[in-house]
Amino acid sequence: MVVLSVQMLNPYLACALPPPEDTPEEVLRTQMASEFYSILDGETLTADEYTELQAILEAGPETPPQLSSEIRHIIFLLRIRKLLKTFIPF
Repeated sequence: MVVLSVQMLNPYLACALPPPEDTPEEVLRTQMASEFYSILDGETLTADEYTELQAILEAGPETPPQLSSEIRHIIFLLRIRKLLKTFIPF
């Protein structure tokens, strides 16, 4: 019992608290983000530049990428093979 009361009076137990100048996490969560980073190269952007970059990335490429005829033929053969394996599993 005496050991327990001595530990409670120990002033070093308060060292686990954050320093008073730290901003609480609840306050940080409510603040608007004012500094953005580019997804492509990591450089800092303003809010306007960031929204422009997001719009460009969401729009995507104007035309989908085209595969060569050889790759399309291989994909076709793989699909046929997969279909045949459902009926002939060996």
